[in-house]
Amino acid sequence: MSQTPLQHSSEIEQEELRGFARSVAEVEWLLLILVLLFLFVSQPPTMNRELVVATLIGFAGFILLFRYTRFFKLGQRLKLGLEAMVMVGFLTAVLAQIGNEQSPLVNLYLLPIIVAALALGKAATVLVVALVCVCYMLLGSLTTALDVLTLPFLSRAMGVLSPFLLVAFLTTLLSDNIKKAKARIHALSDQDELTTVYNMRAFVRLVQREHQRAKRTENKYSIAMVDVDQLKNLNDVHGHEAGNRAINMVADALLRVTRSSDIVGRYGGDEFIAFLADADKYSAEEVAQRIRNVVYSTTVEVGSQMERISVSVGVATFPDDGSSLDNIIAAADKAMYADKEYRAPPPGKLVIQKR
Repeated sequence: MSQTPLQHSSEIEQEELRGFARSVAEVEWLLLILVLLFLFVSQPPTMNRELVVATLIGFAGFILLFRYTRFFKLGQRLKLGLEAMVMVGFLTAVLAQIGNEQSPLVNLYLLPIIVAALALGKAATVLVVALVCVCYMLLGSLTTALDVLTLPFLSRAMGVLSPFLLVAFLTTLLSDNIKKAKARIHALSDQDELTTVYNMRAFVRLVQREHQRAKRTENKYSIAMVDVDQLKNLNDVHGHEAGNRAINMVADALLRVTRSSDIVGRYGGDEFIAFLADADKYSAEEVAQRIRNVVYSTTVEVGSQMERISVSVGVATFPDDGSSLDNIIAAADKAMYADKEYRAPPPGKLVIQKR
């Protein structure tokens, strides 16, 4: 079954993750600059200068290597998670030299927490928050000689870490709501108003990308044009509600017949269009016949009766029938009208038949 606009939201999420990853690189540089400014202004007397400089250079090298080279070939979520943890480690190494858990830079732990909450979801955020808590306790042990279980220290730790937990919870909640709303908006903007398939604008955008890929790889693909036979007569006799039910039934049949790699759209009115990935002429003709059979074998409610309808289907294949997407669509449209004329009923006779 081919993808619907709602299922396509995962691809949109991946695009957003790639954009967010670019923003995280800027956050990392900001973190580095803030630490440098603090060190330049405060110049802590207890700081091990050589170790701090080595930590700063190491973090800068990590950013350059991780974000601006192809050395690390990891998924976007894994990369973002690793970056958040490296930020926590970098801050902990710096804080250990400039005041431990009492340093004002402790608040910078919020940056990796917010990154995880915005991009990685609840589980990853909990992991990052837990890591921050462990690092804070470790810094406290360096100051209090491992006596971190005393009531005064735990009270101070609760005062510092509680806002971190609250920010993590609220940011994660807000991020989830935003993602759901954006996915729904994207889906609605791509979805045909009547059916669950793509509208023509979204269909052309997606298929144009597949067309360019087929040109690069010298692969074939086919376009199928589908027209509901005598829908106007159906509307005139039984009303537009019956016609809408017929259109939805054809859309459902197309989604059942096609594969997840295929793309189905509503061309307009009573016509649909389908992109058949990696399908040559023979395979496309087989799909066309399955579409005819599945539509005709499915009944639609018309008034108080169940009726059958038929569709005309035409297919065209790239590059056999044209070198551009427009050429292929035009050829499929021409083949569809030829199919309609070949199987046309006698004048005045409806295609729909009683069950």
